[in-house]
Amino acid sequence: MVRHHRRQPAARGTARAAGRAETAPARQSVTVRALLPTWSEWRPAVRAPSADLMAGLIVALVALPLALGFGISSGLGAAAGLATAVLAGALAAVFGGSRFQVSGPTGAMTVVLVPIVHAHGASGVLTVGLMAGLVLVVLAVAGVGRAVRYMPAPVIEGFTAGIAVVIALQQFPAALGIVHAEGDKVWQSAFDAMRRYVEQPSIAPPVMALVVAVVILIGGRYLPKLPFALVAVAVATVVAKLFDLNLTRIGTIPAGLPAPSLGFVHPDQLGSLVAPALAVAALAALESLLSATAADSMAVGTRHNPDRELFGQGLANIAAPLFGGVPATGAIARTAVNVRSGASTRLAALTHAIILAAIIYLAAPLVADIPVAALAGVLLATTVRMVETASLTAIARASRGDTIIMAVTFFVTVALDLVTAVAVGVGFAIVLALRSVAREARLEQVPLDESDHLAEEHELLRDHIVAYRIEGPLFFAAAHRFLLELAEVADVEVVILRMSKITALDTTGALVLKDAITKLEHRHITVLMSGLRTDHHQRLSAIGALPAGGDEAIFTDTGAAIDHARRYLPASDVPVAR
Repeated sequence: MVRHHRRQPAARGTARAAGRAETAPARQSVTVRALLPTWSEWRPAVRAPSADLMAGLIVALVALPLALGFGISSGLGAAAGLATAVLAGALAAVFGGSRFQVSGPTGAMTVVLVPIVHAHGASGVLTVGLMAGLVLVVLAVAGVGRAVRYMPAPVIEGFTAGIAVVIALQQFPAALGIVHAEGDKVWQSAFDAMRRYVEQPSIAPPVMALVVAVVILIGGRYLPKLPFALVAVAVATVVAKLFDLNLTRIGTIPAGLPAPSLGFVHPDQLGSLVAPALAVAALAALESLLSATAADSMAVGTRHNPDRELFGQGLANIAAPLFGGVPATGAIARTAVNVRSGASTRLAALTHAIILAAIIYLAAPLVADIPVAALAGVLLATTVRMVETASLTAIARASRGDTIIMAVTFFVTVALDLVTAVAVGVGFAIVLALRSVAREARLEQVPLDESDHLAEEHELLRDHIVAYRIEGPLFFAAAHRFLLELAEVADVEVVILRMSKITALDTTGALVLKDAITKLEHRHITVLMSGLRTDHHQRLSAIGALPAGGDEAIFTDTGAAIDHARRYLPASDVPVAR
């Protein structure tokens, strides 16, 4: 904002926002050694393991049906989900940056994987997972893990709600007993499943899915520490066998992890998988860092290392595809269960992976009889828990701009995909933020008032001298409007630009300021500057945007500029038109 000058001592103190305690670590280079685990992290677990062992058992019971369901939803099968939960869970627990994080297959990742399965098959998913793991390791070494703090809250809430809807739509075929639903997008396959169900309805699958979901939601509300998901799935499996219900079941699961395999795509196809791999890596990084941040907020006195978290997730995603697993991320729901179950070290997450491995080796035949409709009910309950209606309502009430960002992110997530939604949401947020910041830069002449400076202001106007104070940012989003307003200055012989209150000046702003000064000087108006910061002086000088007088037209304070203008110009008693 630019104000008409009243000659008085300018305020010298400028408040500067202080950075938080993370400033120092952000400046340090990330080395591989800094990303590796240390013995000090495991010493508390060795001394008192009981609480972590119990928490790991509870998390494993919660994670089992989720791993099965997400494996099936991804298109690679239940065995792939279990392999991912074991391998990614163990590696991320050891090498990750959070002592509470529980990793494995997630609903958000299945949303991204489904189109990859349709386009490239199972080998394409395995290759994408491996490539994404390598990208995550590179990002960790590059030290970009802290970037998640800049993610706008409306974008996070929008894609979280969108993911919940997408996961729910994914469950429609299984919940309705439809084996093969057609459609490239989840909403298309959900519509096709409903159409087929109307043609050949069956009451058992939707009833089972609905009952399982209701049991989990009601039970979790009153007894959150009990694994109601596992109980509901077990009871549903027993009921299906006793009454010989005609339900689609998971099918045979190999007893144990598959042998390491290199069943990836041919090298000629790698080029077409670069974009999907980057999308998977972006999602894995985003979801894992958000989950670790949530764990920090639920626990006391803990703080995750974002770069190391990316490193651990990268190793997990490199290893999982070698054993037929799908890409993995940190899982917010399982991590929350881990914290609430009393976990204090990484041993809890590692225990969860070990117990899942034992189930694979010892109870695979029992898992094979689970109805897929029951797993659909588990995932439907998960989607209900994912949506925080209070957060959505609060953001919607905050401002119209935040509501637009959240709504756009939500609809793009459902209609297209998560990565596109995040990009579009962040783009909208940037545009609205720039629009808001640009409004802070204004050119405004304050009218005369009855203050003690009235006589002095009249004296300045008689001398055809006007001083303006520019406040706020002068950058590309506001610069052209600034030029239009400044160019309208008339009936003066000297314009003094007070520059000390400019908070930001980019090249576009400097060029526009140069154009404004040129136009004023072309009309024989002398331009002086005061309070110009050193960095701004360098930028203006580099592009030739200083007044015609050069450094002689630059003054440390406005008073000196006014005195110079009065010596430079002959006194005039002609009043200035206002």
